[in-house]
Amino acid sequence: MAFKLRDLELRTEGVGHRERVTLERAFNIVGQPALRACYDALLVDPEAPAVFPYGGFGALIAAGEPSRDGETFFARRILAFSPELRRRRFHVPLHRCDFYDDRALCRDMRRKLELWLDQAALHTIWDRTWNQWKHLLGTKIAVEGTFVQRGKYRKRQEQWDLVTWETALPSRLEVKLPPDFHLQIESAKTTYHRFGQYSRALDQIRLCLEHRAVEREEPQRMCSEMRIPGDFDVARISWRPDYDPFFYRQLARRARRIYLFRDEYIFEVEKAVVVETPQLGHATYVFAKPEIMDSFLALYTKITKDDIRRNRNNADERLGFLGRVIHGTNPRVWLKEVRQRIGEGIDFAAAVAE
Repeated sequence: MAFKLRDLELRTEGVGHRERVTLERAFNIVGQPALRACYDALLVDPEAPAVFPYGGFGALIAAGEPSRDGETFFARRILAFSPELRRRRFHVPLHRCDFYDDRALCRDMRRKLELWLDQAALHTIWDRTWNQWKHLLGTKIAVEGTFVQRGKYRKRQEQWDLVTWETALPSRLEVKLPPDFHLQIESAKTTYHRFGQYSRALDQIRLCLEHRAVEREEPQRMCSEMRIPGDFDVARISWRPDYDPFFYRQLARRARRIYLFRDEYIFEVEKAVVVETPQLGHATYVFAKPEIMDSFLALYTKITKDDIRRNRNNADERLGFLGRVIHGTNPRVWLKEVRQRIGEGIDFAAAVAE
């Protein structure tokens, strides 16, 4: 906040670009926890070891002299370093953040990106307890910022490998929250509290789901009988922290009925049956629409996924297996293939809007 206020003051006063660049560089030091710790140590002891700020890839200007043969340059002093910068814009699930007292570290492992958020950037106040229930958050934040490529050598099996990633500059980071952000926060906190408050009742429901597939209304009714508040969604008892709720929402909106079985969801859609496991790394299984749904469920609960993949005892034919769709890194690609598998005509304009 102090940086934003001072930057606004300098712009209002019409000061030169150099002063504003100096301010930005200073903030990019104190805004990065590791660099701030190094800076604080140097204030106490000028001989303390210093790290190279945002060291990695870029242009380095140094003062020195060449060797007599002209083949080697001896650097005496580093004058300036200009890192390679890359502007990025993307969405990242908030449950990928690790929350500390005054900052949050957000990592996107697929893109190899990391960014530090302060409470001014996220426009909210948090504490470490957010780490307890963040896995129940389905919300994503929109991130736009300038990233610096960084690298570090790590020894693996007697070999030194260069590991690279990109870090956001705090001064050029913008974060936008969804309109219902605070509602989702309160919902996640409430759900987490109820998981603990009604843990014994929910264990009974899980035991029931272990042996047969039931329509969602039945365990929801059991929740009501056990005096669990009516706004509790029983489907969340199978949710895994790394699951993207996009997959569940897309299938639920197309389902005529939703069944729960163990840690899976079974969606009865218009022309097919879809089985979804709410966990990262799983695939969506698609089956032909059976004549009698109860018969399909009775058979499915006795067959494993491995039986289906290997077609043991003709499991594929008996269930009408049509194929599976890997979640992958792009949910839109998954959605397009699922719509084809379930026999749904694709309106490409609507698909883009989704």
